[in-house]
Amino acid sequence: MRSIGWTSAMFALVQSLCTAVLTISGIRVAIGLSALAAASGIYAPAKGWHQDAIRIPMLIIATIGALVNLAVLAWIHHLRNRPSAQWRRRELSLKEKRSERLQVILAVITLILVGLETWTHPMVHRTGPPPPCRIAGNCL
Repeated sequence: MRSIGWTSAMFALVQSLCTAVLTISGIRVAIGLSALAAASGIYAPAKGWHQDAIRIPMLIIATIGALVNLAVLAWIHHLRNRPSAQWRRRELSLKEKRSERLQVILAVITLILVGLETWTHPMVHRTGPPPPCRIAGNCL
């Protein structure tokens, strides 16, 4: 009886981890959308919040969060399609299907935006090595 109780507790813990992942994903989306709204209205490069000490860890956290989210959704899909799960399988509701699709779309958009930020940041803020003419001293 005691082992059944511990087994139940372990399954409850695993289920709550799934809930935590979906909750954290929603919080991550809210942070990303607020950052996008704040950045879209400013023409000049931002100071303070946009420094590398804050920007780079946030990009890393966003990437890890999106990849974990995609991995969890893929694992859920894998477990749902296993032959041993067919006896308890039920059709997903429209709300559940929509939620899963939205999570995948938002994770992919997050990865695309992180890639675009990484690619365009040096162009917009002119970071990196100086042009060759400054080094040689023979600019036209």
